[in-house]
Amino acid sequence: MPGISMLPLFLLLLAGAILMALRFVQLRRALLRARAGETQFRLLAEHSRDAQFLLDATTFELLYISPAAQRMTGLDLPALREHAARLAVDVPARLRRWQDGDTSRLTLLREAQLPHGDGQLALEITSTLVERMAGRPWTLVGSVRDVTQAQQEEAQRAAEQKKFASMLSHEFRTPLATIDGAAQRLVATGGGADEATRKRYVKIQAAVDRLLAMIDDYLSPERMAAIGRERAADGIAPLLLLQQAAATVPASHPVRLQLDEDLPARLRCDVAGMALAMKILLDNAVKFSPAGSPVTLEGRLARQGGVEFVVRDRGPGVPPDEMAQVFDKGYRGRFASGHPGAGLGLYMARAVVEVHGGSLQIDSGNEEGAALRIWLPLPVAAGKILASAEVNRDNSLT
Repeated sequence: MPGISMLPLFLLLLAGAILMALRFVQLRRALLRARAGETQFRLLAEHSRDAQFLLDATTFELLYISPAAQRMTGLDLPALREHAARLAVDVPARLRRWQDGDTSRLTLLREAQLPHGDGQLALEITSTLVERMAGRPWTLVGSVRDVTQAQQEEAQRAAEQKKFASMLSHEFRTPLATIDGAAQRLVATGGGADEATRKRYVKIQAAVDRLLAMIDDYLSPERMAAIGRERAADGIAPLLLLQQAAATVPASHPVRLQLDEDLPARLRCDVAGMALAMKILLDNAVKFSPAGSPVTLEGRLARQGGVEFVVRDRGPGVPPDEMAQVFDKGYRGRFASGHPGAGLGLYMARAVVEVHGGSLQIDSGNEEGAALRIWLPLPVAAGKILASAEVNRDNSLT
């Protein structure tokens, strides 16, 4: 009978042994998968054109860097460790910002220059802080890409663009100068001409001046050469945007600013593009309203969310049958006769606003003039930190 009483204990021990064996098999399989994954990662890293690296975010010790780094830079491992420590000086500041709740620097895209041969090696470095237990970032993971050739090609394109702009500007200015000279001569010698003819001479000169101004604004070699080389501002205070726009209105039309006190401190946008859109709307308000009449410029938070800018004038407005066409390319309504223009202004302004995810609409009444309304979204609620899971392209140290 004692043998029978030992049977349950034996079965229990046997079941435990089987479970332990199964657990061991599972752990071994997981270990093999991890080793296979590590082997695949190293295989990819070692044969990639871009250099991959791991760096301790606390000690700045280079934990791993792929062989592509030595091929790319021509530096040995000790020199690479030295450069890595120097490039990681901003990591403590990035950690402090993360601890303060700002996640905008978890992933960063940065450019660096290294001496190489007879010139400089241009590098594009992407790095991400990876968290460990307790939510503390501890490892900097990233890649390094050689963009020297791309920058050289970009500089060559800029030089060719500048050369083309110089040629185009010259080709436009030569006939315009001839037209301008002929118009001035007609004005000087046309004392006996009737009033309508003299007005035509003045219109010719005004059109020439307008074309020359457009050449200066859009086709000057300096303007063309700067495209893609200067880092454009990615935001502006709405108040400053409206004040700068109001400053472009001529003295013939007083400007009334009506601003909401709750406007956000900063608006994410292409500053030059939004300034152009505002100027087009104000130019139209001045063009189609009588001298001395005020132009109202409003800025406020929209009820549906986002921000709203409104330009109001005291002109004749837009006839109801033209409302659907007013933003069409090249369209000029019946009130545009006698005013210079090609019908592109409102078309361009709407294109700029729509690129920002917004809308441009017009309200019109024959007694109260026209109101052109820009609506722009605000992707981040007021008072929140502007953070994104996307790569933050910023060359500042923090």
